[in-house]
Amino acid sequence: MKLLRVGANGAEKPAILDENGEIRDLSYIVEDISGAHLSKESLTKLTELDLSTLPLIDEDTRIGACVGNVGKFVCIGLNYADHAEEANMPIPQEPIVFNKWTSAICGPNDDIVKPSSSTKMDWEVELGIVIGADAKNVSESDALDHVAGYCLINDVSERNFQLEISGGQWDKGKGCDTFGPTGPWLVTKDEVGDVLDLDMNLSVNGRTFQNGNTKTMIFKPAFLVAYLSKFMTLNAGDIISTGTPPGVGMGQSPEVFLNVGDKISLSIQALGSQTQTIVAEV
Repeated sequence: MKLLRVGANGAEKPAILDENGEIRDLSYIVEDISGAHLSKESLTKLTELDLSTLPLIDEDTRIGACVGNVGKFVCIGLNYADHAEEANMPIPQEPIVFNKWTSAICGPNDDIVKPSSSTKMDWEVELGIVIGADAKNVSESDALDHVAGYCLINDVSERNFQLEISGGQWDKGKGCDTFGPTGPWLVTKDEVGDVLDLDMNLSVNGRTFQNGNTKTMIFKPAFLVAYLSKFMTLNAGDIISTGTPPGVGMGQSPEVFLNVGDKISLSIQALGSQTQTIVAEV
């Protein structure tokens, strides 16, 4: 299934794509696409619906983030060997963990706001894992039983905030408002196919910068869920962003960073696409 949330910012309602790619209203069935409705049992009930009986939603309706009421937005750094190389950083022996604040989450096609003091704003196409059942100290073999599905994320980053100001703090450079476009869809595991072999790409103003595949991930989704569950309870509705392949702006020679008016387009096979415009902070 492809689940999504549509409507004005802050007033999104749950929806589902039918077999013809049309958006159907789920608000009469579930309150939201959020933790309480992402259990295996809840998702199974949705598969039993006759989608043709659900109201259609206009295709031009705004698409919001595909998960509502996210509790934790956990991210993994340097999780592709070739990205670590372009960043001149050693391949990590254990996952590098940081956070995006949930206030960074926005719709997949919403504008991205460039902070007024930003000088090195960057992009990162990433695979997102959506937790469907609480996980604490789970084994790697059982980890995917706690996953509802996957989604596309742009891990927007401000490298000056992340690496330079006051000695650098990753959370500062990753969690600005609108720095987490998420969606368009939450795609359930059964429909994604092989999550370890998905093509992923990103372009800026029509120029392709990232062209990778999830198969080059260092730490795979099952390992990441198990690993993180040692340090925190992963709750249903939490999101894990799993790192990016090479081709970020910081890795170019010379470096390339985002400016107001730039347009970003990104996609991951089976998970859809996003398009954003960079706008100035008001």
